[in-house]
Amino acid sequence: MSRLAIVIGAARRVGRAVALEFAQAGWDLLLTYRSSEAEALETAAEARRISANAGRAASVTLEQLELSDLSAVERFGRSRGDAPADALVLCAASYTRTPFGEISAAAAESEMRVNAVAPLLLVQALAPALARSALTGGGSVVAFGDIHAMGRPRRAFAPYLMSKAAVHCMVESLALELGPAVRVNAVAPGVVAWPDDAPEEERAAYEARIPLARPGTPEDAARMVRSITEDMPYVTGSVFRLDGGRWLR
Repeated sequence: MSRLAIVIGAARRVGRAVALEFAQAGWDLLLTYRSSEAEALETAAEARRISANAGRAASVTLEQLELSDLSAVERFGRSRGDAPADALVLCAASYTRTPFGEISAAAAESEMRVNAVAPLLLVQALAPALARSALTGGGSVVAFGDIHAMGRPRRAFAPYLMSKAAVHCMVESLALELGPAVRVNAVAPGVVAWPDDAPEEERAAYEARIPLARPGTPEDAARMVRSITEDMPYVTGSVFRLDGGRWLR
């Protein structure tokens, strides 16, 4: 039986790892990217290679999607028509450092639009497709939150963290709206992929407080997404911390 995972923001980092994890399991893929077309093409090619080596030549398609364009987001969701989908993984996000005193209305609204409003509209538009899934437990939505939007805030990220707190609320609300046909959950990482420009001293100070003594990886996140989707048919409305114990200190 073919299964389709729609991975939003699959060109690189966590989204790429999620796409490859599903490819290894033989899923068909619909992958989106914003501007990193070359990297998205590489991800798609690698997903095809992995699935072929695993014994099934999966269908892998790519579409460009700009999450800040909410009309385009809704058109993308409606474009599935009557075709079923089994999983929707919301990896794409805006992560902008905005020190207090320098926050503009436009910056705050942009974080909310990309990180919270666009995911909400995507789930709403794709809900009929996900409700037609034959997965045990129903179709699966997995969003990405952040442990620091759960009571461990970090300085200089207020708009971003506000948007991720909205994602956590969205997961709980949509679990009620879409059950029992569709499950809605989230992964809340600590660090699973440092931004390229993160200062070394900041990384070291953060990692020193992780009980498991290392940052997470995109592959850690991808394995959790696949487990939620395939192995947890009785779980919905949950936000799973993925932080190596960082939450504890």
